[in-house]
Amino acid sequence: MSGAVQEVNTQGFDDLVSTATVPVVVDFWAPWCGPCRMVAPVLEKLAADHPDKVTVVKVNVDENQELAARYGIMSIPTVMMFDGGEQKAQLIGARGQKDYEQEFGLA
Repeated sequence: MSGAVQEVNTQGFDDLVSTATVPVVVDFWAPWCGPCRMVAPVLEKLAADHPDKVTVVKVNVDENQELAARYGIMSIPTVMMFDGGEQKAQLIGARGQKDYEQEFGLA
């Protein structure tokens, strides 16, 4: 993982989402998930291409089960966008960068 995407835990997530000045894209993932490994470089590039428009973070669902349950994560990867502390969009499964940009208003 490069510096463009950081991993957060439940406490870091709550603090970040509630205080962020730009939308936060959250990748709910696990190390054993093949599609999650496919999405990781896509989200790295998304973060690098839009550094002033969005913050991208990862949440390991195995280590943060309470947070995953709070948002009803049943399948990974699940990528959500939060703006103003509220969930605004969600995509489930591996997608390309253009899909994320379009869904999250970055296109």
